[in-house]
Amino acid sequence: MFVDIEVNKPEPIATGIKTESFRRGSDVQHAIEVLEAGSPILIIGFYSNGLSLLQELHVHLSRKFPNTSFQEQRVYRSEYRKLSNLILVEIVGHKLAVRKSPSIGWLEKLYPETSDFLLPLPQIQGLNSAWQWYLNGVSIPVLRNKLHPYYGTYFPTRFEHLVLFDNWLKRYEGPKKSAIDVGIGCGVLSLQMIKYGFQKVFGTDTNPNAIVGLAEFMGDTKLSRKIELDFGHLFGRWEKQTELIVFNPPWLPKLHDLENLDEAIYYDEKLFPEFFLEAKKRLLPEGKLVLIFSNLAQITNMTEEHPIKKELAEGGRFQLERCLNRAVKTASEKTKRDQNWRSSEEVELWVLTHK
Repeated sequence: MFVDIEVNKPEPIATGIKTESFRRGSDVQHAIEVLEAGSPILIIGFYSNGLSLLQELHVHLSRKFPNTSFQEQRVYRSEYRKLSNLILVEIVGHKLAVRKSPSIGWLEKLYPETSDFLLPLPQIQGLNSAWQWYLNGVSIPVLRNKLHPYYGTYFPTRFEHLVLFDNWLKRYEGPKKSAIDVGIGCGVLSLQMIKYGFQKVFGTDTNPNAIVGLAEFMGDTKLSRKIELDFGHLFGRWEKQTELIVFNPPWLPKLHDLENLDEAIYYDEKLFPEFFLEAKKRLLPEGKLVLIFSNLAQITNMTEEHPIKKELAEGGRFQLERCLNRAVKTASEKTKRDQNWRSSEEVELWVLTHK
């Protein structure tokens, strides 16, 4: 199942393209000028040479761009992303062709038919981190067992919203025959529902990596008979009405073209109206619609509009049963980003019913 789905992965770059080399002792300023001119740099020698160049790029950009407000941080990160992805590393035989480099199993798993190619260093860093999470697993406070997230699948690193949902599930006294998890991601919400006795969860996602990864994670276990997956937008092929629909949508409005993972973070203007329209058709008369959201967009001044409040005020489809809030922990003192806004951030759990 799902063997025909093509997963998202870094686009391999053919070897033999024209590049300038960067090794220990190379002129850093010249290398940065080359990057800013839009030309690639190939890391040779040691893996750490690439890490050093990335660090120098950070220093250079911090001088060039202000990096204080939330919006300014986004501009800084955008420029860093553009330039850092011109820093390349060669892969030969599914292994990095620089010394003292990590061993990354994704290179063979994701590129079975291509053993020799180039990849941008930030993409390699992402593959390496993802491989460690996949191998070692990730502990989530509300789950008994570790998750082993597939490459390119968003998984939570903050848990207040999951605790909020867990507390709500503990007190849920409605029927537990079935539920729909829209945008299942790495499966946390579905696993929580199974933990609390739901017999069947139908999950969808537009990210192929989420569907392929969850299918692999569940295998032929009992879990695979309780959670059924579909690769599709919003409700996908699930038409049957259910007693519970759960949606943990992106929390920020889209302000630029989306990349693969960003779809888990940013929403476009059509998402919520379309979701509420389709949810109305699929929710049983006494069913509940649960949305997990945040006031992040409002407190960072990205928008004053709250899509759930807007639906309740104007949609004419649902009414509010209750809204639960939970404060988010303040940012670590170690973080380099200015996240003073986190002191007023709250995650929200909205429970809606038919009007």
